Amino acid sequence: MTPTTPATPTTPAPVSVLAAGDHFVRTPLLIDAVRAEVGAAVDLRFRTLDLPWPVRPFHPVAEVDEASGSEDELIEALRGVRVCVTQFAPLTERVLAACPELELFAVGRGGPVNANVAAAARHGVTVTCAPGRNAVATAEHTVALMLAAARRVAHTHGELRAGVWRGDYYVYDQVGLELGGTTVGLVGYGAIGRRVAAILRGFGAHVVVYDPYLPGSASAEDGVERVELAELLRRSAVVSLHARLTPRNRGLIGAAEIAAMPEGSILVNCARGGLLDYDAACDALDSGHLFAVAVDVFPEEPVPAGSRLLRTPGLVTTPHLAGASRQTAHNAARTVAADVARFLRGEPVAHAVRP
Repeated sequence: MTPTTPATPTTPAPVSVLAAGDHFVRTPLLIDAVRAEVGAAVDLRFRTLDLPWPVRPFHPVAEVDEASGSEDELIEALRGVRVCVTQFAPLTERVLAACPELELFAVGRGGPVNANVAAAARHGVTVTCAPGRNAVATAEHTVALMLAAARRVAHTHGELRAGVWRGDYYVYDQVGLELGGTTVGLVGYGAIGRRVAAILRGFGAHVVVYDPYLPGSASAEDGVERVELAELLRRSAVVSLHARLTPRNRGLIGAAEIAAMPEGSILVNCARGGLLDYDAACDALDSGHLFAVAVDVFPEEPVPAGSRLLRTPGLVTTPHLAGASRQTAHNAARTVAADVARFLRGEPVAHAVRP
């Protein structure tokens, strides 16, 4: 019997990864997260690309939106690369055609609008995202805006810094409301809406929700009441938007919906600018129908100089930073890195995005 020669184990080929970070989800953060999730069994060869967001705002690139950087620089960085981890790099038809080695494009955002998902599918590239990465930060910011609007925090802070002391804000018709015992309506009840509801219940608020995609029993299990949009608007002293923007719900809250809200109520938007008619909101503030409006998102970003949104009394604004926390950056990096590890092990990724 002829002895068999033991097979020589083959060394897996190195995996080329592009880490295209920015000033928030930094490139080293992405690299460290991928190394930690993948482990030492895979020889990872990293390339890097540093994108200018948010020092320079995101912008459309070819057919995708909310992107940072250019097609040319991404094509150059992706040559020979199998895996890309990023937040804002633009994955376009042109990029895909020029980078046939690419297999996985992992986007550290809740929705990969900077990726042409349909084109990626045609080219055999898997796109993943990071749902819920900023849920805690955005929920906390939402409630902070509710409180700031209800108690005139921003306005009185500005006046006091200018040397104006307004004791007349203690007049009954001028004072705001408490969240405790108040009915608050949430339009959208996904990862962020659920966390907002949990915080509000801690204040003692009664929470009603409208979400056409919500399973019938889900709201009852969370201790909130599910209602239709018309009833939510009619009953809620505070209305907060948490829906993802789609072609079907663009302009969801317009003049008629605002008019249906109780007089002296508060409207909050930390979701997407396209959900709300901002002129109608400003009109309702000017007429006194709404007590306050608090927004973190806008129909045009940055907000143009001279916009009504920068001068209407009763409007509390922050510059689209509800999700800006250090934990959000780490969550984004860990989530995409975990899908990279699954992909390289030949397992289904957890957060695949389909056309």
